Amino acid sequence: MNKEYLYGERKEGRLLKMIKYGILALFAGGLLFLSYLSMKKVSTLNDYFLGDRSIGPWVSAFTYGTTYFSAVLFIGYAGKIGWGFGLSALWIAVGNSVVGSLLAWKVLAKRTRQITMRLDAMTMPEFLESRYQSSGLKVFSSLIIFIFLVPYSASVYMGLSYFFEQVFAIPYIWALAIMVALTALFLLLGGYLAVAITDFVQGIVMVIGIVVMIYFILTHPAAGGLAGIWDSLKQVNPELVDIVGPPGWIPLLSLVVLTSLGSWGLPQMVQRFYTIKDEKSIKAAMIVATLFGVLVTGAAYFIGATTHVFFDQLPLVNGVANADLLIPQLIVKVMPEAVAFLILLLVLSASMSTLSSLVLVSSSTLAIDLFKGFIKPDMSDKHSMLLMRLLCLAFVLLSFVIAITRPAVILTLMAVSWGTVAGSFLAPYLYGLYWSGITKVGAWSGLISGLGISLGLSAYFQMKAQYIPLIGSLAILIPLVVVPVISLLTPGYDKQHLKEVYGDYYEEQSSFKVKELIIKMIS
Repeated sequence: MNKEYLYGERKEGRLLKMIKYGILALFAGGLLFLSYLSMKKVSTLNDYFLGDRSIGPWVSAFTYGTTYFSAVLFIGYAGKIGWGFGLSALWIAVGNSVVGSLLAWKVLAKRTRQITMRLDAMTMPEFLESRYQSSGLKVFSSLIIFIFLVPYSASVYMGLSYFFEQVFAIPYIWALAIMVALTALFLLLGGYLAVAITDFVQGIVMVIGIVVMIYFILTHPAAGGLAGIWDSLKQVNPELVDIVGPPGWIPLLSLVVLTSLGSWGLPQMVQRFYTIKDEKSIKAAMIVATLFGVLVTGAAYFIGATTHVFFDQLPLVNGVANADLLIPQLIVKVMPEAVAFLILLLVLSASMSTLSSLVLVSSSTLAIDLFKGFIKPDMSDKHSMLLMRLLCLAFVLLSFVIAITRPAVILTLMAVSWGTVAGSFLAPYLYGLYWSGITKVGAWSGLISGLGISLGLSAYFQMKAQYIPLIGSLAILIPLVVVPVISLLTPGYDKQHLKEVYGDYYEEQSSFKVKELIIKMIS
């Protein structure tokens, strides 16, 4: 399918086009207005970056979900994974909802909020520094966040720009420029409070858009409802309706681990637990975030699987198959113009939420963790916020430069950065919340092993897309073993420090016998 087919089907009048872009302008303007209102409530660095830790349960849940599920899910994963795995891609939705949402809130939220408040930590690097008494961890983790979230941000820009280009004939470069300008203005004005409030609005738009999209797919004559879709997929390849799709269980399980458990180690996701207003709000936020995840991911991967019903082969770009175009072309084929415009707002909402979170977290690593932490510790909140705003702008522009180069597949770009960041932080962060026996050397071993596995294996396999999910999963899982083993063999911390970290949760944990046993086994 080529662009002539995409755009040739629709001959909209000038009035309709003006209405369509007018609504888009109003939507963007409304978000910027909310950001402006939020700016008036921001007076300290804590206000700007954490919303004064006062975000309610519904807003917290929606900002978690909209940050988790971006344009890369709808434009990249939904199409490519659904096309390859068929209905078994829904297992990824189960993992994202149960592990990535429900268990993440259940396991991480309360402890994260309590300990970061006790340690006065605003970022992941600050938490690692205070928990493990290591300024080196703070510096190294800050660099990892800034370096590897740039390609993730660029991949989101690319996903959204593909959508604009394919569905609305807006040139890629112009779509990219619009997104850069909106994201920059969005963050320069309001900070995290603006992000949270607008995420709530955008989350509502996403829910409405997804429900409408599912309706038009199920009622399309080519689909014939759920039964018709099942039969059509079975005719194409019976494995598309099996419990595990054609690629097999190892690739499927790798995707589940990477996208579900991996979210536990992403700083932009963890930040949501810092900001919720009180512990009573956590349960409500957990339920809402889980239901949001079920709807969004379930619908996305189901829609991806239905692409076989509407297309005989992958779309071609310059003679090369490109799965990233499946969903944009499906929308053009199935949706009326007005509905396609609603889906545009859906994808725009998902992307704006993710982008603003990535930019805010990445900028904080330089402004809070490095500059304020080491170079000028006495810097005022006013100057800190100014520095963060400038770094937000720099981060957006850097992501823009990367996205202009248009790497061949946005999924690979995102998956490498996702696996690297999650693999580096998950084990030191998770164990640091719960186990007082984790040592500085143990934390370093987890960070370095996750980083090394992700980068080393990615280089060894020449960044081939089929290996990226497995590599990312190994980078996440192996440090979960490395960190406790190394910690059992290395010196720990004094009781006073551990009581400062854990408060009432602290329990003296003797690991002498375990250390002795391990030493005997390896000697």
